[in-house]
Amino acid sequence: MLVNDVIDRLRRTTDTIIGEADLRERLAAGQPLRIKYGVDCTAPDLHLGHAVNLWMMRQLQDLGHQVVFLLGDLTTQVGDPTGRSETRPVLTPAEISANAAAFLEQVALVLRTDPAVFEVRRNSEWYDAMPVAELLGLFGQVTQAQLMSRDMFRARVEAGREIAVHELVYPVLQGYDSFAIRSDLTIVGSDQLFNEQLGRHFQQRLGMPPQAVITSTITPGIDGRAKQSKSLNNYIALTDTPRDKFGKLMSIPDQLVGAYAHVYTELPLDTVSALTAAATSGGLHARDAKLQLAAAVVTRYHGANAARAERTAFHQTFSTRQPPPDIPTVTLPTPPSTVLDLLLALHPTATRSHLRRLIHQGAVTVNNQKIHNPTTPTPADDILLVRSGPRTWHHVHQAVSS
Repeated sequence: MLVNDVIDRLRRTTDTIIGEADLRERLAAGQPLRIKYGVDCTAPDLHLGHAVNLWMMRQLQDLGHQVVFLLGDLTTQVGDPTGRSETRPVLTPAEISANAAAFLEQVALVLRTDPAVFEVRRNSEWYDAMPVAELLGLFGQVTQAQLMSRDMFRARVEAGREIAVHELVYPVLQGYDSFAIRSDLTIVGSDQLFNEQLGRHFQQRLGMPPQAVITSTITPGIDGRAKQSKSLNNYIALTDTPRDKFGKLMSIPDQLVGAYAHVYTELPLDTVSALTAAATSGGLHARDAKLQLAAAVVTRYHGANAARAERTAFHQTFSTRQPPPDIPTVTLPTPPSTVLDLLLALHPTATRSHLRRLIHQGAVTVNNQKIHNPTTPTPADDILLVRSGPRTWHHVHQAVSS
């Protein structure tokens, strides 16, 4: 593929390219790029926003370039201060190891993991063996003014909040990683640009060509406000089921349809324009645009058959008000005494407050009867049809005393 074609394809989901001339030169040379993908081993919950970067890397993998998946097991113990107003808690080695394994499992939903185009590294490989004198030498190549130019640090100082020394050196450590793995390119969110520009700084100071840095397009979460976040519950996780992905996309504000179609799908740009116009007009046109968007996203992750099945299930559930055809069955050995207890058995990871809120919102039905009180007794039937929220259904078999 020609260099211009590669760059143009990446631009669809790119905000800025730092060092574009360097990137073009390396692509023209015909040698495989080493693409840095660094993560801290905090609890992974990758969503469609993260996947924008992953899909750009996947496009390059398909052209023979190599992703170096860098697990920041050492820097995780330091704690990335990005986006934080307070110091992060330090994780244990066991927690870091478990999170690293989960990260690998999730990125494999998009990236190819065959060794020809995927390499796994850990930054403890070089930091554990680095003498203190050498580490101090790295610190000596970055000034206090450079670090304090970061808006996040300035904001904490202005707010009177403390900044620990280890947080100040975190960008230095992340920047040196780029030198250690011989990175040619990294694709990151704009919040990581400062750290990755330090990577360019170290590579140049240490006699290596500087990596190019691509920052990717960021879109709002499904509520149309802040970017996707687990804490705000406004995200679509990579590990969500096809049904959850489809249903969440059908719930987004009309004005997000065009942006989501542009960034989260590979639909032709003229189709994206048509969906944007349809969503803007509202009503059934907007609904149909969302159906096409949701089908495109589910197809990308789960295949065309899954997308067709979810479109059919959505139509049956929301247009004809009928349950979907493939409701999962759960067997409960002990009948729950209240509907809240029933929901807790069906959703063991959900909080009581969240489930109570669903009930008070009228989003829970049992045998087609809407429930408004969490203490409502569970019907004494052998089989229950339970709906908890707009997209979640269960057939419940419970052992009932005779």
